[in-house]
Amino acid sequence: MKKLEDKNYQIIGHPRLVRLNPNIPWKTRGNGAVSINLENGDPKKIKEIIEEFIDKYARFDDKKTNPGFVILKGQPSFDIYEKSVKGIVTLEETEQLLDSLGAVYKGYKNKRGLIGATASIAWSPKHDKTYELIAYREKNRWGTKRQVDSSSVKKINESFSSTFDNFDYENDHNRLVPSSPCPVLYGIRGENIDDLIQASFVVKSEKVESWIIFETNQGTDEHLQRRNINKIAPYQSVITEGVVTKIPYTIEGGHVIFSIKDSTGEIDCAAYEPTKQFREIIRELIPGDKIEVYGGVRKKPLTINLEKINTKHLEKQVEKVENPVCPKCGKHMKSKGTGQGYKCKKCGTKSEKPLVKERKRNIKTGFYEVPVCARRHLSKPLKRMEP
Repeated sequence: MKKLEDKNYQIIGHPRLVRLNPNIPWKTRGNGAVSINLENGDPKKIKEIIEEFIDKYARFDDKKTNPGFVILKGQPSFDIYEKSVKGIVTLEETEQLLDSLGAVYKGYKNKRGLIGATASIAWSPKHDKTYELIAYREKNRWGTKRQVDSSSVKKINESFSSTFDNFDYENDHNRLVPSSPCPVLYGIRGENIDDLIQASFVVKSEKVESWIIFETNQGTDEHLQRRNINKIAPYQSVITEGVVTKIPYTIEGGHVIFSIKDSTGEIDCAAYEPTKQFREIIRELIPGDKIEVYGGVRKKPLTINLEKINTKHLEKQVEKVENPVCPKCGKHMKSKGTGQGYKCKKCGTKSEKPLVKERKRNIKTGFYEVPVCARRHLSKPLKRMEP
């Protein structure tokens, strides 16, 4: 962007950081793409500038690095973005589209970067949007341990309610700081541009080389689509409702699994180990609970990887207090054996059920989400959802 401005290209609005389908097996780490809106310019000259930068900075040695750039004079259909964030888009259909639109483009290695670049241009904040202020490191610091004070990040959390996903208190995790050795120092996400700028003054860190604010689809749940269970397919991200059929159980690795069913079918749901304390909520579910689940779909075995749940109805959980009392003799009856009921030894009066009391459950109706440390870029935090 600096180079383009130096060459007298006029940039319109904020650059856009668009996250795409998080379930694609061959995705990049964050599965994001960046696009910039220019008021003027010759596509061929712009192409030369972009090629120069990709040749200089792209990490072609990384097997997952497959860049691509697209220059278009008009914006493609929003449907192109929607398919890219909710489904699977092939390189072939992307190249056919770009050719039909007269685009100037170039893909590197397996060229999959073209798919994200096209989707990023096709996105518009017609449903929802957020912003991210990204601060960059001095070049001589790239790849070294970042210095970002966690206590200052906590202050942001407490002072700017329009920001989100700053710090995970339960797991002592500073979410502003990326884990990869990239040029980014930190990123603050939020709904208000002025708050992001003010929040950046609160952060205590190593020297910031530069910063910029992106318009994004992060924290919007735009990857999710409502589905009946029998219509759920691998690599989708879905919202589906069902009744719990199995008591949650823990498998090797600490992952917690349970099943739900609706009138069309049954499917497993999983709270994987990285979701930490969220698994304790899942362990509280019992058969008969009616819940709505949000998450990405794993192919084998077909499983919904939970991002959040909405418990809509909770079954009453009862526990046996004592054997039933005979209404004639006033004595406790004796069990006839497992599942066979009870009988008074003295007079022979029978009863099917013991005396029970309702057990208090450690879960309520409403939403529960994974902790900040496990949250996907696209997942809408509960604080952004209408009550």
